[in-house]
Amino acid sequence: MDLQRVYLDSIQSQFHYYKKLAEKAMNQVEPEQLFVQPKEDVNSIGTIVKHMCGNILSRWTDFLTADGEKDWRDRDAEFENDWANKEELLASWDEAWACFFQAIDSLQPEQLGQVVYIRNEGHTVLEAINRQLAHYPYHIGQIVYAAKGLKENEWNSLSVPRNGSKQYNAGKFAKEKAIKHFTDEELKRLDGDGPREGENI
Repeated sequence: MDLQRVYLDSIQSQFHYYKKLAEKAMNQVEPEQLFVQPKEDVNSIGTIVKHMCGNILSRWTDFLTADGEKDWRDRDAEFENDWANKEELLASWDEAWACFFQAIDSLQPEQLGQVVYIRNEGHTVLEAINRQLAHYPYHIGQIVYAAKGLKENEWNSLSVPRNGSKQYNAGKFAKEKAIKHFTDEELKRLDGDGPREGENI
């Protein structure tokens, strides 16, 4: 088994999954709610997205050959709640993730040990990926939590529903054992191609 290839395939699936969670959460609120700032020092969903986009574009543009903190990045400006509308937000979101997946898709297993730099600090490619695999879901969790708090009617759950764990587990254990990535069924469900199983968050 080529563990390096297994790793690359696994992280691609996980990033797709978390990206989809954020999109499904944002689609449940009214467009104007994306820019609601609960308190002065609390970020709106839009601001979190703006920060993520800035980070993604900086980290993954010329990933293997340039420092991940680009001189054109204005990180402080990412925390200004100044999107024009939802369409502008989603256009930036799509641009950033396209940059990310282009970089990830082009990686070869033997490059995982190559050193890249973020703010002049060396990371192996594997370490740099893991750093972002922790960073992006951290913010996506914030997006989901904020969206659920803003939703004015019933929240359409995103994973295992409240009081649904026994039924969910029974369905899993009723199937034959199989080796597959945990996101395979989740992505199908989030895309509307599988049964809804909800999420208690």
